[in-house]
Amino acid sequence: MTAARLLARTVRGVEFVVVEEIHDLGLGRVVHVGHREVWFDCPDPGPALLGLRCVDDLFLLAATAEGLGRGRDLRPLAKAAAAVDVPALLALRRHVAGVSQVDTVDVSASFLGRRAFTRYDLEDAVGEPLAAATGLSYRSRRVGVPPPGLSWRVTVADDRAVLALRLARRPLHRRAYRRVTRPGSLHPPLAAAMLRLAGPLEGRRLLDPCCGVGTIPLEAGAAPDALVATDHDPAAVAAARANGLSSAGLADAGRLPVGSGAVDVVVSNPPWNRQVPAGGLLARRPDRFWRELRRVLRPGGRAVLLLPADLRPGLPVLARHPVSLSGRHPEVLVMTRD
Repeated sequence: MTAARLLARTVRGVEFVVVEEIHDLGLGRVVHVGHREVWFDCPDPGPALLGLRCVDDLFLLAATAEGLGRGRDLRPLAKAAAAVDVPALLALRRHVAGVSQVDTVDVSASFLGRRAFTRYDLEDAVGEPLAAATGLSYRSRRVGVPPPGLSWRVTVADDRAVLALRLARRPLHRRAYRRVTRPGSLHPPLAAAMLRLAGPLEGRRLLDPCCGVGTIPLEAGAAPDALVATDHDPAAVAAARANGLSSAGLADAGRLPVGSGAVDVVVSNPPWNRQVPAGGLLARRPDRFWRELRRVLRPGGRAVLLLPADLRPGLPVLARHPVSLSGRHPEVLVMTRD
């Protein structure tokens, strides 16, 4: 099977984590890092590509169109789409993801900066020639969300447009374990990135004191030597168990049922009265969260938390990583217990 250039889409702010994951998994050589994108060349593309955990979605690069500008002339993009070797891309997609032929073509587009065109203009400019090349039907998003089909992605930055074909049947961020969700549930690829920032988990005890629907512990899988996942909300604990986290327990993050110095790593998305209100003891005494973290972490232990950018952390900070998520701009803080 021929080599391929792939485009990984990710949460803004963790692109560097995706670069590390690609390198650690031996998937190829990174050739470009941009806004929410990491491009890499894979010499031997195979199913291992679908094991990337820190990416939102993964695409086969199909074409680029230069000189697009900010006007309404999208002919360079339409021309590039018409020249795509669709059969070769479909063969590669079948080899990697086992995805068979579908009946429709759908396109999703986005762009940076102000433009004279809309996302629908971009989508139609490539959707129609791609449908003609495949003999499939194309439904514009102007008339509603199309049925799942052969999914393409168009992104425009500066004067360059990029066209790519989704590798899997559905976006990689849609985890099979996520049967139940709740407001404030952590985005799985961001949870995976936070776990990587926590360092190696093998042989270490991991705690998530605000586990919600269980995203962080489930992303950690079998890596930690021991796992403690708790939440003060019975509905959240029930959701975590429904998602397959049978060990999720009911506990208040302001009074954790964990011995002093018994935890190596804490990774969590605590509530700070933003999207999810704090409850239990933290509703009255939010400082107890930091007191408990300092108590349960061993000296030199690490905490990786997703926090509002204006929140003052209660542990020494090793690194700050601002991210963009659903229109919000929190930070991933890497901290240590001194």
